[in-house]
Amino acid sequence: MATTNLATQTRKAPMSVYLTGDAVKNHINSILGSKRGTRFITSVVSMVNANPTLKECTNESILSAALQGESLNLSCNQNLGQWYPVPYNNKKKGCKEAQFQMGYKGYVQLALRSGQYKDIDVMEIREGEYKGRDRQTGKPKFEFIEDDEERESKPIIGYMAYFEYLNGFSKVLYWTKEKMMRHADRYSQAFSLNATQGRYPKVSYADYLAGKYNEKDAWLYSSYWYTDFDGMAFKTMLRQLISKWGMMSEEMQSAFESDMAVIGADGTIDYVDNTEEVVEIEPEVKDPFPNEKEAEAVEESGQQELDLKEDKKE
Repeated sequence: MATTNLATQTRKAPMSVYLTGDAVKNHINSILGSKRGTRFITSVVSMVNANPTLKECTNESILSAALQGESLNLSCNQNLGQWYPVPYNNKKKGCKEAQFQMGYKGYVQLALRSGQYKDIDVMEIREGEYKGRDRQTGKPKFEFIEDDEERESKPIIGYMAYFEYLNGFSKVLYWTKEKMMRHADRYSQAFSLNATQGRYPKVSYADYLAGKYNEKDAWLYSSYWYTDFDGMAFKTMLRQLISKWGMMSEEMQSAFESDMAVIGADGTIDYVDNTEEVVEIEPEVKDPFPNEKEAEAVEESGQQELDLKEDKKE
């Protein structure tokens, strides 16, 4: 994205007014073209109108996040779950900004679009479906419940992600739900498995699920790890699977690099949560059987307040 003086635009202007101003509109059209730019503006305005919390974010950050999604050819229709703009309180700047956050469906789209994958998917594993590991290969084994109603009545005990290349190479990854909760507790400053103390104390995740928290503190639990744990778990599984064994197109690398970040008007990336876990993206794997070198994946939260960080583990 070319450097521009978009930051000089008023932050309080309605999104429709901001995007149709000469400077901003010309900037969009220079990147997307006039026809695509018009459609883009309409989509972004609709996205903001559908999410009141975004109206508190700077227009520049919303635009940058939306342009990143557009560059990946992912829809900003939140019902499709391909990517999300997540409000983030930037205390250093004294304002709220929109964080670009990939959805698991977006990762599936990018993988299939690369032309390397025959199939890729992620799903929850219900009680009774995990059958241990193969003694020779170490691969997890599953026996899925066929009746949908019976299956959905069983509690979720874990998550499984897999892919298969066109050449037949495949990988399967399985995590228990307990492991996923520990992962979220470790890498998301907005999520806590156990009760916390401090300026903004939170109840344990178990108590949150049971509804044992004060409604006035609901904002403390606005992270997607609270509101859509399974969706975040799906995304985590795909990131872990792809980062360790998957082929990564340029689009996929861009998605990994910008995920969970506030993107500046000049294209700079500011990671707002867990910068120590940012993935160092390797060049695209050319070997049809990629190696199994470990690559720590960045996991994300829908962090709403940076203040939560100082309360973590307190």
